[in-house]
Amino acid sequence: MEFNVLSVVQLVGGLALFIYGMTTMGKGLERAAGSKLEKTLEKMTGNVFKALLMGLVVTMVIQSSSATTVMVVGFVNAGIMSLRQSVGVILGANIGTTITAQILRLDSGGEMGGNLFMEMLKPKNLAFLIVLAGVIIMMLAKKRRTRDIADIFSGFGILFIGMSTMESAVAPLADLPQFAQLFATIANPVLGVLVGAGVTAVIQSSSASVGILQALSTTGAITYAAAIPIILGQNIGTCITAFLSSIGGSKNARRTAMVHFYFNLIGSIVFLVVIYSIQYTAGFSFWNSAIDKGGIANFHTLFNVTCTILFLPFTKLLVHLAEWSVPSGEQQEDPLARLEPRFLTTPSLALEQAQRCIADMGDAAKQNLRLATEPLFDKSAPNESLFREHESFLDRAEVEVARYLTNIHNIRSVDQRRQSAEMMHSLSDFEKIGDYAQNIFDRAEEFRQSDLSFSETAAQELHTMCQAVGEALDLTVEGYVTRSVSIARTVEPVEEVVDTLKERLKSNHIQRLGNNECTMQIGIHFLDIVHDLEKISDHCSNIAIYTIQLGEGAEEFDTHEYAKEGYRSTPQFAEKLRYYQQKYLTQIQPAQEKA
Repeated sequence: MEFNVLSVVQLVGGLALFIYGMTTMGKGLERAAGSKLEKTLEKMTGNVFKALLMGLVVTMVIQSSSATTVMVVGFVNAGIMSLRQSVGVILGANIGTTITAQILRLDSGGEMGGNLFMEMLKPKNLAFLIVLAGVIIMMLAKKRRTRDIADIFSGFGILFIGMSTMESAVAPLADLPQFAQLFATIANPVLGVLVGAGVTAVIQSSSASVGILQALSTTGAITYAAAIPIILGQNIGTCITAFLSSIGGSKNARRTAMVHFYFNLIGSIVFLVVIYSIQYTAGFSFWNSAIDKGGIANFHTLFNVTCTILFLPFTKLLVHLAEWSVPSGEQQEDPLARLEPRFLTTPSLALEQAQRCIADMGDAAKQNLRLATEPLFDKSAPNESLFREHESFLDRAEVEVARYLTNIHNIRSVDQRRQSAEMMHSLSDFEKIGDYAQNIFDRAEEFRQSDLSFSETAAQELHTMCQAVGEALDLTVEGYVTRSVSIARTVEPVEEVVDTLKERLKSNHIQRLGNNECTMQIGIHFLDIVHDLEKISDHCSNIAIYTIQLGEGAEEFDTHEYAKEGYRSTPQFAEKLRYYQQKYLTQIQPAQEKA
């Protein structure tokens, strides 16, 4: 039997089956666990030991430390997990990834007594029955959860079929002296680490890379001397996935990838120094002996468990190294980085991140209203660059958050669908508030450049209305951020007072024009600003109503009916309305009372 082109095709095909089986099984396990997997990972990171346990369990479930690390990079990038919290999860993930190699060693036994039943129990033979069971379950499945179970069965079986195919493909290599010579060369520690890292970086899976090594070990040509540096290199090469995942992310996302890299790099260096120091002094009796699948799995586990124990007291050192490698720059982080594509398959997380971005829009709108109105009264030069930055963010956020919300997968609950719809409305309203603030900013700038000014009475009236609208926006944003129904209910009374202020200011302005106390040019600007302020108040009312609807969880909620009748007829509304009338309306006399 020769190793030829057909053997290469079988090897590549076996690797493809192996990776496909591992991925299918992992995704099936992940879906069967439900979206709570990510939520639990997010919450159980209060201390390093809980984080380590969660990293280990999640990685055992999804069969990929790279996937867990990518998930953690996403959490850190989105700002829902700190860099320090991520360290424990990464340590646990490195232990969890060794489970695949330990599963594969189950097929490393010799003959089982020739008994047909015992032979069928060997994983490489049992795999076909497991795949058959998975296919039957899939054909009969009506529920999604049952299909997930079918994927687990099919993936597990295909994993071993792929492994068996690779073993059969490389079997002829045992008779090639060149093959033994190749691995004698790789026994050079530096070369071995580079080979292991390179292969793993290409296929982006340490589990698959270790699986290939286990398949090759069945030839009997791979010694401990050759396998150990390759395994260490494989642990370094697996970091490439986290690096690729962090590209374009926040600095803390990139630092998280560096934590993963430093763990494996420093651990590999320590192991190389210790192992080769012992080998060159006392020597290992097994050093030049052939390694089998069990030996590879055991060393892979030993490395990750030992490194985790060593690094546990020095997690802060890993964080400092990562912070040193990715220093803080002057450039601010983009709040829209919270819109993590990795969360789109987990609606609860994706909606939460979109909610935070919309809250940032509210804060930007608040600041822009202040930046637009203050120059009206103190004639100071506006901070145009900061205003434009906020306005640009509002415009970008409306588009990107809306796109993110429409791309969320697997939204099944009525509450989540309603939340997504209401968030669409709210982000549009916040963006429109920004547009009206833009109008006011431009008019204030024109006023300043033309050296125009309002009369003392007009300025005092306009200032009062700005204060009322500013309070309405403050309450709106606070109610939205805290999801407080009680705070959101205080917006409608302020909005009604703003409507009254608008009519009163228009009447007073017409009277000033008739008395020649104001020019037409200044008057037009005055009316335009009053109009823009009133529109901002209207949008505040809209957002507050959405907040109330979500908070109360009402399935049937007529927003127009609420705005007209519902809340206005309650004693709470009347009390708040009297309070805001006293606070703002008493400062401005109606036109007829001045006559």
